[in-house]
Amino acid sequence: MQTLMKCAQALTWLALAGAAQAATVQVTVLARDGKPLADAVVVLEPASGQPPRAPAPVQTTITQQKMQFSPAVSVLPVGSRVRFTNQDSWEHHVRGTPAGLAGLNAPVQAGFELRLAGKLEGKEPSSADVTLDKAGPLQLGCHLHGSMRGFVFVATTPWAVKTGADGMAVLQDVPEGAARVRVWHADQLLELPATAISVLPVTALSVPTQVVPRRRRL
Repeated sequence: MQTLMKCAQALTWLALAGAAQAATVQVTVLARDGKPLADAVVVLEPASGQPPRAPAPVQTTITQQKMQFSPAVSVLPVGSRVRFTNQDSWEHHVRGTPAGLAGLNAPVQAGFELRLAGKLEGKEPSSADVTLDKAGPLQLGCHLHGSMRGFVFVATTPWAVKTGADGMAVLQDVPEGAARVRVWHADQLLELPATAISVLPVTALSVPTQVVPRRRRL
């Protein structure tokens, strides 16, 4: 009995120790003018080099409506399945290609392309599914309507979060210790250098950028 009690105490101590190592990191991303930057993707990388647990794939929908992709920016685990749906009454294409500098060196066949007919009154909208099997940012476009653009950041880590209108991203269950924070935004010209931080139980920081966000078409 005494041995069992000691084992139970040891397990409880280990559980508490593990819980104490799970931290919350709050990152506020700022545009060039110092205002909060929405739709930036914050990625945290522990400096230990130990690969994080892979997030489970999800199923989600990205809609084409009023000549826009909605949501405009999505952060999804690698392996996720996306259903593209056309709610407009006219035809759209969906073209997904590597975003930024990666797109300049990407082979012609990189990414995906599909065609969605316009929605007919009283009928279900046209849709098609795509599995995101490669990590990194993707730019979404339409051959017929050049002003349409959206983005999907395909992540291999659970610590990848999009900022809200307040420019803030909150990452949960982060291991304490040295880490790097990277920020990606659709309107950045060059990849931003990583910010080195020391993760404590509650950590908050601001990351300034030179990004001037493009006004979204209404």
